[in-house]
Amino acid sequence: QEQLVESGGGLVQAGGSLRLSCAASGRTFSNYPMAWFRQAPGKEREFVAAVSGTTSNTFYADSVKGRFTISRDKAENTVYLQMNSLKPEDTAVYYCSADRSLATTLEGRGDYWGQGTQVTVSS
Repeated sequence: QEQLVESGGGLVQAGGSLRLSCAASGRTFSNYPMAWFRQAPGKEREFVAAVSGTTSNTFYADSVKGRFTISRDKAENTVYLQMNSLKPEDTAVYYCSADRSLATTLEGRGDYWGQGTQVTVSS
């Protein structure tokens, strides 16, 4: 059974850093586009970052450009999100997603989703 499992969330002070991991299992996602989304309380889920399947091109929301970096280890079937210079407005549950289609992944309509990991940034 295909599964995405996020980890690495926690409580951090503003200006700090966290590294999220998304471990895939049940199938090889190495050539699947994968993305991170987040959802804050009372807000809609929003796109954060994505990495394409074959070329590993990266995409970022304007709000995180220059602060967050998405990367993948195909051998480990894992995607990472390095988050630096964190702000209180980055507080949210962060979800990992994957799909065969990059467009579908970017639109938040991917077939595969993890359970989420909480990131809380204190001011």
